[in-house]
Amino acid sequence: MFAIIDYGMGNLHSVSKALERMGESCIITSDPQVLREADGLILPGVGAFGDAMYELAVRGLDSVIKQEAITGKPILGICLGMQLLFTGSDENGYYEGLNLLPGHVVRFSGDLLVPHMGWNWLSFKHPHPLFRGISEGYVYFVHSYHVQATNPEDVIATTDYEHPVTAIVNRNNIYGMQFHPEKSGELGLQLLHQFIRLAKKTGVEAR
Repeated sequence: MFAIIDYGMGNLHSVSKALERMGESCIITSDPQVLREADGLILPGVGAFGDAMYELAVRGLDSVIKQEAITGKPILGICLGMQLLFTGSDENGYYEGLNLLPGHVVRFSGDLLVPHMGWNWLSFKHPHPLFRGISEGYVYFVHSYHVQATNPEDVIATTDYEHPVTAIVNRNNIYGMQFHPEKSGELGLQLLHQFIRLAKKTGVEAR
């Protein structure tokens, strides 16, 4: 069973419905014990970085996520949830993140329309187990901030918004998707299904 983390700031039900359509068992929960017993965790997110980290902290979920990450449990962050996996963000001041991956979240600069919203082409940077049997295509983004990963090898897919933008990250058991896979048609569901498939294995495939 996969647990979708409920901290009051996520697209919980759309993610849950996507998993149900794939025939996967899932639960929306903020119960630390249920999270510990789950096969994998999904951290969605909509809203501001600082508010999200506050809500995780007051529920004691930030420490649970970090502890489960150390055990090797598969974790997928979606949209803001992906950004929360990193060291920190400049959104409305500086806020520390979960620090499961090194990197910084910054606002789009220059004359770009913000938020970056709509369907953009997803480019795979190199072969990866997540992409096995899947072709590049369009996925759906809605975000005003983007991740600058410290380690380029953690970025496995990008999109282009006048410059390359981090779209999918992975290191060992930690995954993140800046777009909304549950709202990205067949390609999004394929990627979500592949994450579930990898997560079910004994020991998630690493690069």
